[in-house]
Amino acid sequence: MIANLVQLASEGEEQNPLIPPGPELLVGTIAFAIVFFVFWKKLLPNINKVLEERRAAIEGGIEEAEAMKVEAQSVLEQYKAQLAEARHEAARLRQEAQEQGAALIAEMRAEGQRQREEIVAAGHSQIEADRKAASSALRQDVGKLATELAGKLVGESLEDHARQSRVIDRFLDELEEKAEATR
Repeated sequence: MIANLVQLASEGEEQNPLIPPGPELLVGTIAFAIVFFVFWKKLLPNINKVLEERRAAIEGGIEEAEAMKVEAQSVLEQYKAQLAEARHEAARLRQEAQEQGAALIAEMRAEGQRQREEIVAAGHSQIEADRKAASSALRQDVGKLATELAGKLVGESLEDHARQSRVIDRFLDELEEKAEATR
């Protein structure tokens, strides 16, 4: 084919503008072969090497991303398990605190009831002691007044202390009997 082109060019016919002259075509073909050889021997391996490295990096990145995704999923599952365990522990602690609080309240109520009963009992004892003291003081005062009144009525002095006590006691006992009978 090249020979045909060269032959056509040398015949002297009108030259076709699309077909270059023979020596130019030969030099162009040699230059193209040199450029193609350099490209094929030097540049093409470097380009293939860079493309292979890039493919390996992308595949490695994808594998690494998949591994990280699996690890993140396992960490998420661990986190959820720990969170559920923490919630369970918090609920258990709340329940224990409520039970302890209820027990403490019951204990404090029982202690308050016991103290109230002690105070009431002490108050009753004090009232009874005060009543007896007031009764004794009243007996003495009433006895003294009754003796004086009886002495004025009888016209004699009732100075004998023993007799005076007996008369007063009898008088007060009769008054108490009458008071109980009217109740």
